[in-house]
Amino acid sequence: MNRLWVRLTLAFALVILVTAGAVALMADLTAGRALRYYLSYSDMLPHQALIDRLVTYYELLGTWEGVDPLLDQASAGPGPMMGTGRWPGREPRPGQPLHFVLAGADGRVVYDGLEGRPGRRLSRDEQAVAQEIVVDEEVVGHLVVTVPISSTVLGPLEESFVQRLRRWLLIGALLAGGLGLLLVLGVSRSLTAPLQRLADAARAVAGRNFGHRVEIDGSAEIAEVARAFNDMTSALQESEQQRQNLVADLAHELRSPLSVLQGNLRAILDDVYPLDKAEVARLYDETRLLSRLVDDLRELALADAGQLRLSLAPTDAALVVGDTVDSLGPVAEHQAVDLQVRLPGNLPPVQADSDRLAQVLRNLLVNALRHTPAGGQVAVSASATDGRVEFAVSDTGEGIRPEDLPHVFDRFWRADPARTRRPGDDDPDSSGHTLAPDGRWSGGTGLGLSIAQSLVQAQGGEIWAESTPGQGSIFRFSLPLAPLA
Repeated sequence: MNRLWVRLTLAFALVILVTAGAVALMADLTAGRALRYYLSYSDMLPHQALIDRLVTYYELLGTWEGVDPLLDQASAGPGPMMGTGRWPGREPRPGQPLHFVLAGADGRVVYDGLEGRPGRRLSRDEQAVAQEIVVDEEVVGHLVVTVPISSTVLGPLEESFVQRLRRWLLIGALLAGGLGLLLVLGVSRSLTAPLQRLADAARAVAGRNFGHRVEIDGSAEIAEVARAFNDMTSALQESEQQRQNLVADLAHELRSPLSVLQGNLRAILDDVYPLDKAEVARLYDETRLLSRLVDDLRELALADAGQLRLSLAPTDAALVVGDTVDSLGPVAEHQAVDLQVRLPGNLPPVQADSDRLAQVLRNLLVNALRHTPAGGQVAVSASATDGRVEFAVSDTGEGIRPEDLPHVFDRFWRADPARTRRPGDDDPDSSGHTLAPDGRWSGGTGLGLSIAQSLVQAQGGEIWAESTPGQGSIFRFSLPLAPLA
């Protein structure tokens, strides 16, 4: 079965079995040798005769120099002067060789019949079995007597102990392996369970259930993947909601001019309206609004896809502001709105597309004029700060309610839904907006501020809105300064 938890279990099981087997094998191989090593130090009775001779030797010379011949003679084999060691359950081998290690009072070896390394210090095992050599109540040396490991013979009792040890090692290895397998099985399932939930959730999202979420648990990495998955589904859910809203709003925006066109054409066919230039002009205005709507949607689509064409270059922002305000001067005058420009004399150039910058300013000014009554004021200002130039378009209109402020850049959104294009409005301008009989801007595609936001962001800037109901609104955006030549 090609399941992750099965493969993890098998992999861990193999590791456990190999490890337990290796440990058991090494323990089995070393058990007998370790026991022989222990017996080589522990099965010898005290060699009092040799110790007495060493005491006499030290009393005569006061040093251990030249003691090697004495110990070499003693190492030739057990004799009457050394005694014979016995271990319960086994008999010593006749003529079994012995090894002697003699160290001074400081533990430094002066005669080494075991390793042949005089001058070293006694090991911890040798210190544990060393017999003290005392002269005049003072310890002057230490004698270690051992049997070579290769010559140590295990008796029946030792052989029985080794067999029991091997048996318990095997049982322990099997128990450890079984418990390890159970533990690995549980760990594998716990590791793969969050992944299975993620797979189920992914299938749910593939079925367009964007509200599905996964529980965040498991290891830090799995929890991070779960959080990323939930963030993705949230973004997909929001995107789907925006798509549905866009389709609904687009259908609504297209319905109005199409209904006007269809109704007026039917009236002309039924001879209700005469076929004159005035009526044709009204129909032509509706086609211009439709064309502008299509163009706006195309620009937004390009901006969303990151394919909006921009010619970024050092741009004289003051010149662009002046030209844009001049083009809308007659409209402001017709509305009896005071249109002002407040720019410092040393405004630095910005890194921007001059045509797109003019389009942003025009959209913001048209929006401000639409919501500013006669006798009101619209102003454009700019200032340089922190490596950027901040532009502001302010008006003295009705303002925006706090609950509406976060939506001003949403597509097809209007704070006043009733202010849509009405039959009888004057010709639309190039932005798709029209002048109503009361002299104020009306209608439009509902995409002007969304386009302005996309254009500003595409040029590396930011845009935001501030408003106080009853006192007017301020739309601000910033662009980076042009790099120094």
